[in-house]
Amino acid sequence: MDGLPIAFQLKGRGVLVVGGGTTALRKLRLLVKTSAEITVIASTPDSDLISYAAETGLTLIKRQFSASDLSNKVMVISATGNPSLDNSVSEAAKGRNIPINVPDRPDLCTFHIPSIVDRDPVVIAISTSGNAPVLARHIRERIEKLLPKNIGKLAKFAREFRSAVKSMIPSAQDRLNLWESVLAGPIAQKVLSGKITMAREDMVKLVNQIPEKADHGIVHIVGVGPGDPDLLTLKAFRLMQTADVIVYDRLISTEILDLARRDADRIFVGKSKGYHHKTQDEINQILATKARAGKRVIRLKGGDPFLFGRGGEEMKHLHQCDIPVEIVPGITAATGCAASLGIPLTHRGIAAGVTFITGHGFNGAPNIDWTGLSRSDNTIVIYMGLSRAREIAEKLMTNGMRSNMPVAVIENGTRTDERTIVGVLEELPQLISEHDLSGPSLLIIGKTVNEMTSPISHDLLSDLPQAIAV
Repeated sequence: MDGLPIAFQLKGRGVLVVGGGTTALRKLRLLVKTSAEITVIASTPDSDLISYAAETGLTLIKRQFSASDLSNKVMVISATGNPSLDNSVSEAAKGRNIPINVPDRPDLCTFHIPSIVDRDPVVIAISTSGNAPVLARHIRERIEKLLPKNIGKLAKFAREFRSAVKSMIPSAQDRLNLWESVLAGPIAQKVLSGKITMAREDMVKLVNQIPEKADHGIVHIVGVGPGDPDLLTLKAFRLMQTADVIVYDRLISTEILDLARRDADRIFVGKSKGYHHKTQDEINQILATKARAGKRVIRLKGGDPFLFGRGGEEMKHLHQCDIPVEIVPGITAATGCAASLGIPLTHRGIAAGVTFITGHGFNGAPNIDWTGLSRSDNTIVIYMGLSRAREIAEKLMTNGMRSNMPVAVIENGTRTDERTIVGVLEELPQLISEHDLSGPSLLIIGKTVNEMTSPISHDLLSDLPQAIAV
């Protein structure tokens, strides 16, 4: 990012607004919510601005701008609508290293005023660095709808008890755990519903009954979907915001990791064919050790933890260690990738079922009933099948599947670098080789591939044999 969002302390400090029209008035309506000492310079201010200045007690000076007006000012907004004058104000402010904002002139600005959600003392700023102010406003409107109206009261409530909690709990980690439970629990709900007195009573009881030693932590095994961060569940997002430790592998995109709590410890345990950064036993041990230390551990897994994600193995180990564990399902790679391309995994009259298999078993090739799998009315989705594509195609054709059955290979599905190659079963190994597919990929085999509605698919599908078109 080019700009760093910060909260500028304006209490008792001088702010200058140059301009007397509608734009200046809009900025003033925002600034008066602060405790700044505001001065307005305008040679011919509008009547609305004159009335507003009188109503709010602003200092309004009716004359042309002078560089001396910048004395003792910590921020300047030039909203004159006069390009030459705005340029002069910007140059003067920059010459004194005073932050300057000129609406709709990002080239003259050293800072941008974000779109703001105000739930004092909770303030949320949304900025597009001046590129798309209307977009920032739309985002603000969506956040406004999501936030409880009393979220500011909850912040003030927490401030009331900070000193008491700190005096009762010497451990910073234990204090953090307490606040996480309070802000996500019934006490916070009472504050948000306006029952402040009841919330205070409950909080006093809680603070006075804090155990000497905090319980051990918990592990959440979380599915984050196939890669697109917009497919993350709300529960997964909430847990990522409260994690002390995040354990993740190579299938977790940077965009998803960026949504996690920034100060959480991050442990990479990625695996790929022929290379394991950590063995499964080592991963199990990491999860258990961190939880025993009282940490809230999030184990992030691509897709769903219980679909070829080894979530069951990790859960079993944690149960054996008497460590609490919660499974949070995610959108599977199969359903997410197929949906993004408009491939129905089942379709009335075309595919009566769908089968998920893996290209790698516990000790190599998986033990699969290839004869049953080769039914023409079944869609097959194969995880981790790139390296065994030739063997898979031969097994299916040997056991009765037609060589011209449609196939789709989806690499990095739902991500910005997604690639999709379509063809027929007998060409599968050649397709993978020709297009140098090597990233995390999914194979879909079956007639429903012909139903693909992604805009990129039609030309590719046009060459498929008409005999299998439905």
